[in-house]
Amino acid sequence: MKKIRKITRYILGWIVSLTFFMSLAWSHSIHYDAQQKGISVRIFYAKDDPASYSEYELFGPGDKEPYQIGRTDRNGFLSFLPDRPGVWKVKVWGESSHGYHGTTIDVQVDSSFQMVSFSKPLIATHTKLLVGASLIFGLFGVYALWKSRKRDKKCCGNMSSEK
Repeated sequence: MKKIRKITRYILGWIVSLTFFMSLAWSHSIHYDAQQKGISVRIFYAKDDPASYSEYELFGPGDKEPYQIGRTDRNGFLSFLPDRPGVWKVKVWGESSHGYHGTTIDVQVDSSFQMVSFSKPLIATHTKLLVGASLIFGLFGVYALWKSRKRDKKCCGNMSSEK
C-alpha cells in the first residue's frame, strides 16, 4: 500500500511539474489569429490576454520600407487593406512582464485582395505532440526509477544474506 502511494505521488508530481513548465513556456510566446475583415490580425499572449498596444510593422510583397507602422488596439487587433497580391509580412513586438517578444506573421493575399492563408507558430501546430511526448518520457522515467529501486533492494538483500 505504501508503494502505491509513493508511485501515485511520483506520477502526480510529474504531472504537476509538467503542467507548470508548459504554462511557463506558453506565456513566453506571442500567438495570433488572422481574420477576414479587410484583413485583421489578432495578436495575443494567451487566449484571454491580448497584446494591447504592441508595436508592429507591415511589409507588402517585395517592400524594403514598411507599408504601415503602428500599434495594435487595446484588444490586440491590427488591420490593413492590401493593394497587391502576394505574401504580406507583419512584424510584431509585444511587451509583457517577461520583456519584449517578437514574431513575424506571413499573410497570403490573392488577386482579389482576400486572405488565402497565414502562418502559425510552431507551438500552435505542435503543442499536442510536445505534451504527449513529455508525458510518455515522464511516465517512463517514473517506471524506470521504480524498477531500479526494486533491483537495488534485491541486490542489497542478496549481499546481506551472503555474509
